Amino acid sequence: MSRLSRYIFAQIMVGLVLVTLALTCAVWLTQSLRLIDKIVNRGLPLSVFFDLTVLLLPSFILFVLPIALFASAAFLFGKLTVDREIVVMRATGLSNLALARPALIAAVLTAAACYALSLYLMPATYRSFKDMQFQLRADYSSVLLREGIFDSVRKDITVFVRARADQGELHGILVHDARDPQKPVTLMAERGILLQTPDGPQVVMIKGNRQEVNERGQVSLLYFDRYVVDLGLTGQAPEARWPEPRERFLPELLWPDPTVAGDRFYHNELVAEGHRRLITPLYPFAYVLIAVGVILAAPFSRRGLFVQIAIAVALVGATEGAGLALNNMAAKLPFLAPVQYLTAALPILLGIGLLVRRPRLRPRGSSAAPMETPA
Repeated sequence: MSRLSRYIFAQIMVGLVLVTLALTCAVWLTQSLRLIDKIVNRGLPLSVFFDLTVLLLPSFILFVLPIALFASAAFLFGKLTVDREIVVMRATGLSNLALARPALIAAVLTAAACYALSLYLMPATYRSFKDMQFQLRADYSSVLLREGIFDSVRKDITVFVRARADQGELHGILVHDARDPQKPVTLMAERGILLQTPDGPQVVMIKGNRQEVNERGQVSLLYFDRYVVDLGLTGQAPEARWPEPRERFLPELLWPDPTVAGDRFYHNELVAEGHRRLITPLYPFAYVLIAVGVILAAPFSRRGLFVQIAIAVALVGATEGAGLALNNMAAKLPFLAPVQYLTAALPILLGIGLLVRRPRLRPRGSSAAPMETPA
């Protein structure tokens, strides 16, 4: 690699790192807001919040990397063009392909990182995220029952505890159970205790009453000395749950297990996700070729590169939109799964075509006036 190519490559990589950090922080901030509820309103430790958000980072970076490479390449080549450095480089005999070589090397490295994220890091960390989230529902269920607050353990169960003592003992308990909308039940007890069982957390209520309203609006009252309420939070082990497509590795996506009911039902969605994992790492090539090809193929203009940058951004946006649309369609129409590869192949071919095209040095229709010779 020549000194000039090393200079362009270094500038692209610096821009790639800076833009990736900025976009990742922005996406991480917006996505982590939904986890703050577990910290502020559910009383979970701050360390759990950081663990959960760190496990989501690979999925954010996989989404951000191709866009960051496009932004870095477009900015650098736009700056070189505006400063007329590209004109000087071409004067030394460099073709568009030679000028684009450092950007393509950066695309190779970015694609390799995307494949590592897509095929291993993202499913591994997202599976750990879902396992931790699943386990927290049982491990921290006792934290959900706080003094003097009506806690919605789930959307149809509300629990109020007047006071909590040591070892999980509760005083002044009220539970409203609306799992059966036709027969909502309200239970009150002087005291009780929260127990962790293999079937999930349960509240043992002592010396209280159970009030139930039937369909005719009549209230039945039952006094009890001991009553057990299941909070409806499953206690099964994480490995027993059905893994989502995002937490599966490539073989599990392309070849779902036909003996598992969930795999049979979501077969098309799993296969479509598998193809998307293979396509997404190709986007760095597509985006960098769009950016470099559109800018280098344009004739020099003193008006700047606003139109060229707008065209490149529009092409990248169209590529992203087409990829999402085809992925959703492939989940319903399996024969469209191979068509998804066109969303990466067509921009790559377009970029290569623009690079091999001979650039025009001045706009069409403009020519220098002939010099007059003295008589």
